[in-house]
Order: sequence, then structure tokens, then C-alpha cells
Amino acid sequence: MRRVITARDTGGLDPDTARRLLDTAVANIQREYPVHWVHLIDSAEQLVPQRSRHPVFAGSFDWHSCVHQTWLAVRLLRLFPQLRGADLALSTLNRLLTPEGAAVEAEFFATPEGEFWERPYGWAWLLLLDAELRAWPEGTAWAEALRPLVKAVRARWLTWLGLARWPVRVGTHTNSAFALALGLDAARAVGDHDLETACAAATRRFYLADRDYGGFEPSAADFLSPALAEADLLRRVLSADEFAAWLDAFLPDLTAPRWQVLRAPVPVDDPADPHGSHLAGLALSRTWCWRGVAESLPADHRYVALAREAEAAHHGAGWRYVFGFGYAAEHWLGTFAAYLDVGALTA
Repeated sequence: MRRVITARDTGGLDPDTARRLLDTAVANIQREYPVHWVHLIDSAEQLVPQRSRHPVFAGSFDWHSCVHQTWLAVRLLRLFPQLRGADLALSTLNRLLTPEGAAVEAEFFATPEGEFWERPYGWAWLLLLDAELRAWPEGTAWAEALRPLVKAVRARWLTWLGLARWPVRVGTHTNSAFALALGLDAARAVGDHDLETACAAATRRFYLADRDYGGFEPSAADFLSPALAEADLLRRVLSADEFAAWLDAFLPDLTAPRWQVLRAPVPVDDPADPHGSHLAGLALSRTWCWRGVAESLPADHRYVALAREAEAAHHGAGWRYVFGFGYAAEHWLGTFAAYLDVGALTA
């Protein structure tokens, strides 16, 4: 399944902002330090530079951020092929997305550590990157280069989904709902029926019976809302009427004062702090979740206007922190901003 890019796909993103996002992403995926090096090792000899283990995705502070910043670069090049800086971006991708590097990365995911490392957040972004490349004629060679790595991660994903009894409901990287949403979008975009079926089945198994959500949000480290990420996932597998019935049961009192914490943006006191930047990302991810809720409900549903108001309130609250607050924020926030305003293949 391939989509034709239209003017609407550029959302509210102007070329100047797109160029800044592209420049930042290209710089990030080449930047090897500082690095958040997280591996389970058995000896000092295994303490090697990130580029040795991960020759494709060694930049942007950590593996998952490098993957999704690469997605960001590809997405922007598809939508804005004439951007200043496009030639540098293309040459950088040519240098990094190689068959040799992907083979090394695939070998890592065949090890015991690869069974759980970067699960599910990094895995989901890799599948989305693959889908983006495969939908773009200029990305065909890179998609082919990454094929062994994508194949290895896809196999790990299917095994994990087949064994998982419960979801992870936190507001950070291990959140199951957000990863499943990306996985569903990627599977549908490339026509991967087995992966789509597995993601949809896990979605129903994990969440369909949820009622009367009682979570305390936000946490100080959240960049996802567990409640809204779940709703954003369920809208992908239910009809409008089914989704309305599910949401009425899941959040029956969404208009109540207690849920003002979901409807209004969270203050970001220190966006240069790693967890402070998470809260900036929370505003961005809440925006696309509220938008998805509003667009997926029947037009006359009681939550549509509320969702639209919450979407509008959160949009600017997140974007204001995308640039200028240091590497803790800039190594990743641009992806969330672009995902919000130019979307993914089917989100």
C-alpha cells in the first residue's frame, strides 16, 4: 500500500521549520557523543563504542532516537525534496544506511540480548522507518539495505506479541499502546497482514475490556499519556461506533474536573532537563492523540468538541520547546513535532 503525497500531508509545517528539523536530524544521526550506552555485558571486552555494535544507528544519543531521527529525515525529504540541506541529508543517509552496517545490527538482534533490547519503542520506530522508505522510490535501496535488520526485529516483535499477557501502561518508552499504534501503521502501509493481525489481536487482548480508567497522570517523566495513547490505538482497530462505546466506558467522566490534567497542557519548568523535555514531548503526543480521538468519533459524540479544544491547547505548548533547549531535548523532540504536523503513512 502506497500513498500519494499531497499538499495536505505537509500539515502546518512551513519549509523554514522543516529545514531546521532536517538540519537537526542530520546532525543528530551523525553525532556519537554524548551517548546513552545501555547494554547487558559479560566482560570488560564487550564495553565497545556504540558504533561498533550499531554501525547504522549510533548517533542521536541513543539507538531509538537515532532510528526515529532517521525516519524524520526521510519523511521530510519525501515531503520537501527541494529543502536547503537535502543534498547533505541524502549523502548522510547513503553513508549510514548500508547493507554491511545493517548486517551487523541484525546479528546483534539475533543474540539473547536482542530478544528484549529496545522493545518495543525502538522496534516500532524501525518498522515505521522501513515503511516510509518502501513508500518512497528514492528510498528503495535503503529499504533493501536495512532488510536483514527489519526482518530480525519483525520476528522478535511477532514472538513478543504472541507471548505477552499484559501491556505496559507507563508514559515512557516501554508503553505498549504507542508501539502497537506505530506497528499497525507500518504493517498496513507495507501490506504485512501477519504483523497487522498480530498487532490488532494484541490490542484487543490488552485493552478492549478496559473500563473506568483511574490512572494518575501525568508522571514527571511522561512523554506519552497512558490513557490517550491507549485511545489513539483503539481508534485504529474499532469502527467509529465501537470506538465511541469503548471510550464512553474507558473514560466515562472525561468532562469532570479530575481530568483537567488530561485536557490542559502540563507546565514545563525546565525543558533542558531530560525529564523536562519529556513533558514538552507529552504536549506534542497528547495533541495527536486528541486529534485522533476527535477525528475517529461520530461527529455528534459528546467528546468531539472537548477533544478539539484539548488538541488546540496542546499544540503550541509542545512546539515552543522543539529548538533551543539543548541536546537533551533536540536529540528527539523534532520527531514528535514532525509526527504531529506531517504525520506518518497512515496515522
